[in-house]
Amino acid sequence: MSHPNIAILWVSLTSCERHKAWLSDLQAFPHVRLACQPHLPDNLDPYQVVITAQDGYSPAEVKRLTEFASRRGHGWLVWTEAPQAPLPQICGVQLQTLDTPTELRVLFDQPETPLAARLDEAIYVAGTRQTLNIIDSQTNIVMYADWRYTHQAVLTQRPVGSGAIATTTLQDTGHPVVRKVLYRLMRQMAGEQPLPREMGAALLGYAPSVGRLHGLGLMETQGFILRAACDLDPSRRAQFQTDFPGVTIYPQAEALAADDSVDLVIVTTPPNTHARLSSQMIAAGKHVVCEKPLALNTHETAAMADSARQHRRLLCCHQNRRFDADYLAIERAVNNDLIGDLFYLETFVGGFQHPCGYWHSHTPICGGTTYDWGAHYLDWIVALMPETVHTVRCTRHQRVWHDVTNADQERIQIRFAHGGEAEFLHSDIAAARKPKWYLLGTGGAIVGHWQEVCIHRPDPVHYYDTHAIPITEMTPRLTAYCRDTEGRIYARDLPAPRPSPFAFHRNLADHIHLGEPLAAPLADSMRVVAILEAASRSAANGGSPEVIDG
Repeated sequence: MSHPNIAILWVSLTSCERHKAWLSDLQAFPHVRLACQPHLPDNLDPYQVVITAQDGYSPAEVKRLTEFASRRGHGWLVWTEAPQAPLPQICGVQLQTLDTPTELRVLFDQPETPLAARLDEAIYVAGTRQTLNIIDSQTNIVMYADWRYTHQAVLTQRPVGSGAIATTTLQDTGHPVVRKVLYRLMRQMAGEQPLPREMGAALLGYAPSVGRLHGLGLMETQGFILRAACDLDPSRRAQFQTDFPGVTIYPQAEALAADDSVDLVIVTTPPNTHARLSSQMIAAGKHVVCEKPLALNTHETAAMADSARQHRRLLCCHQNRRFDADYLAIERAVNNDLIGDLFYLETFVGGFQHPCGYWHSHTPICGGTTYDWGAHYLDWIVALMPETVHTVRCTRHQRVWHDVTNADQERIQIRFAHGGEAEFLHSDIAAARKPKWYLLGTGGAIVGHWQEVCIHRPDPVHYYDTHAIPITEMTPRLTAYCRDTEGRIYARDLPAPRPSPFAFHRNLADHIHLGEPLAAPLADSMRVVAILEAASRSAANGGSPEVIDG
């Protein structure tokens, strides 16, 4: 999507390296132009926001920065890196050092502020031991920390002319919410609308499971309004009206495409229709989120991407498993170098049970066995191992279930250009399951074991009944194996974050409305289809290696 450009200047002698990861992320935004300078340059005209992290400020610097910030669509963010001198009076605040360095619980002073859209009520911030004392009545508290039953400001904003000056003691730029707040603050100071209008959304296809998930996700996410749905099946249209009364329902895609109140369409139809229906909605001026897999082959994904570029519309894939707790824990461990350089990765899903009789088990419609769960598991692989894919091999077995066209088992092996390897196995004839995760790095390993959980409920006739939670929905038990300085291997539990409901839809709204990055960019979903297509060719050729470009 296209977002207005923001030009930001970071001025600091010492802080660039410590905040390198955050600044690199900021620089990766296509609409953000970031420059880093050790001193304030003579010409500030190219910029809309200036961030300064200095030990002190000369009167001349304060005057120049105040004049800069006073213009409409401009702002000055004062970053307090434990300066030796007092802050400029124009900030409207002065520093106060807390008694003890500690983690702080930080909240928004006004929860309804646009800066807080779709964020948790409170965050826990490390490395902060300073707060801000308000010395000017025009200064507003944006965020505060709970400190011994008092509210201590950690982010403030003061109007200056037609612009603003903000001051913060928040230093934990490794925290994802701190990054979001600072980006949103700079976007706001650059003159962008604080909270764009809500976007009308619709569902194309209403399967009882995924359709209801998307409907609830849209209704629960600030920035979206569920306007309509479309399905060929009368019973599903009736179910939608029961689940979401009062929302428009259409029997044909053409009628949905003509609805001007709909800006965004989520395509939840079978995979062999994804390319055609997504392109139809894009041509009608709609942004499109497509269920996984994005399409059945690279010809289709390329045409979909070309259509989105031509019509300047968003196209992305519903990769909601990027927000699974086990994946997030593993991603964090890999990024934090817990197991060194990741060079080998295996993932598995399956069991020993009869496949369903629905289209999920019919290759011409779904693409094949690995196109279902594999669309998620391969997405994890390309995210954790973002190297160029060199070769793909795939083998299949059809030995037990002959009433479906999908294979009983498929194994995809990926070789990356720099030597890394990954494997995905989906088996419906696995009487004993392999671990869900098996990662090897140059400094350790991670194993994720499935957890089988049954719930027992009272029953007046049979005393109790038993309900098994689908194994794919339970967070696996993650164990990291690390090597100490004496060469001994020790095991430790790898904690997983608490699941966050409708995280995909919140990320989608943040991207559409605020220009924040998608957790799963379109390019990754296109790579997944390229791997699946190469795997299909390999299996058809007896497991021969297929070379692809990535």
